Amino acid sequence: MRFVTFSDRSGTGSGGAGARASGERAGVVVDDRVHPLPAGVRLLHLLGDDGTALRTAGEQAAASDADARPLADVRLEAPIPDPPSVRDFMTFESHFAGALLTRGPDTEVPPRWYEAPAFYFTNPYAIIGPADPVPLAPGSFMFDLELEVAAVIGRAGRDLAPDEAEAHIAGYTLFVDWSARDLQVAEMEVGLGPAKGKDTATTLGPALVTPDELEPYRSGPSFALRMEASINGESLGSDSLDSMAWSFGDLIAYASRGTEVRPGDLIGSGTCGEGCLAELWGRHGFDHRPPLAPGDEVTVRVEHLGTMTLTMTEGSAPVPIPSARR
Repeated sequence: MRFVTFSDRSGTGSGGAGARASGERAGVVVDDRVHPLPAGVRLLHLLGDDGTALRTAGEQAAASDADARPLADVRLEAPIPDPPSVRDFMTFESHFAGALLTRGPDTEVPPRWYEAPAFYFTNPYAIIGPADPVPLAPGSFMFDLELEVAAVIGRAGRDLAPDEAEAHIAGYTLFVDWSARDLQVAEMEVGLGPAKGKDTATTLGPALVTPDELEPYRSGPSFALRMEASINGESLGSDSLDSMAWSFGDLIAYASRGTEVRPGDLIGSGTCGEGCLAELWGRHGFDHRPPLAPGDEVTVRVEHLGTMTLTMTEGSAPVPIPSARR
């Protein structure tokens, strides 16, 4: 099944990260029509079990034409607008190897990367949807996209094994990690972060696709789904989801080690190969392509999961902060 969160297209929408659209509803998509779930029922409310509640709600909504409307007539929001937490991993070796070259032509992937899947926590309040403009981070002049897939946790777990962790996934969705590269590099000089380099916006959508929909694309522990990104119609390149060095089961198991994953948590795959500017800057130089600027249109596509075209907009001016007292 394919679930969406939507609002009336005539509405003003969320207007950026941190705000929610008025009249927001959840629904299931059948033949390019949205069948709404009962008012007040959000997708997050239907998580927590083995998927039965979500499937039952979708089947009941799909069986009724009452209030169904064409998908083109609604404004899509992030399918899970308020995830409890967001863990973003880095599992595509080609992406990491290319991005590292921005530090110097001889920089290699460190041995530690191969030992365990690395991740960071990012801002759940920065989630925006497919129809929202993407604001540049305050004070950034090297803004970048990162094309990923996210797994949405369907039921809680702790200290999970990889072979059981995949059963905790409610569905998958596109995930765009917007990155202020200049802020990211500067703040990580002190050994913490990324923080403000990743803090302004994360796009989620267009739908939450249940795991059974992807089984025809099964490739070992992952799925052979083509991933593509372009800026203003010019392709950056492409990769496949099954290029991940770890499966989502591996990532969830590692995330749950000594703690919990909970319903609605997002687990990002990390950026696919050729899915961002930083990798291209590393391989071809900083003059190869300019950073993102207001008015640019970024189109991302993952086979079967969907396509989003996202417009960059001017961000807010940075509020001055004094330097450290000595």
